[in-house]
Amino acid sequence: MADSTKLIVGLGNYGNEYEHTRHNAGWWLLDALAREYGVTLSAQAKFHGVAGRTRIANTDVWLLKPMTYMNRSGQAIAALANFYKILPADILVLHDELDIPNGVAKMKIGGSTGGHNGLKDTQAKLGTPDFWRLRIGIDHPRNSGTPLQPVVDYVLKPAKQAERLAIDEAIDKAQKAIPDWVRGDFEKAMRVLHAK
Repeated sequence: MADSTKLIVGLGNYGNEYEHTRHNAGWWLLDALAREYGVTLSAQAKFHGVAGRTRIANTDVWLLKPMTYMNRSGQAIAALANFYKILPADILVLHDELDIPNGVAKMKIGGSTGGHNGLKDTQAKLGTPDFWRLRIGIDHPRNSGTPLQPVVDYVLKPAKQAERLAIDEAIDKAQKAIPDWVRGDFEKAMRVLHAK
């Protein structure tokens, strides 16, 4: 049902040292949505993050950035979702994805966490994998010319300029798909996102 309140969550790590790191791609997209819809995200202690409410496609939508560390993201998501009785199927988690190239974004519901600590904690706190994910490709170090770089080191480093431009293009495309997701037109949202 498109009328029920939705929750869109950007995953990232707080602190200036993390602001431009690949692991914060979910925050970059959430910030872009907040700008687009004129939402001021303000501190919400009971939701362990900063949040704001807006209307997208004639539907109430909460935007949330957990201010926990990545591996505790589910604490914030579950707190807001439980308070407003938002079902897992009405939650869209925006996050970085190693197994997708820079410049590509994909959407799906459920599935594996792919080792992503933010998704692992979200799944644990919601008690189900059946929430939506919008995966922003950041590529894998094995494809980036630094195959021996540990993954944790790679995701916590800023993207190179060309990589960041490609990621920003994927974020622009993802923004255009959000209203369709909110309306419940998932096929159209995925077509918009996956179009060449």
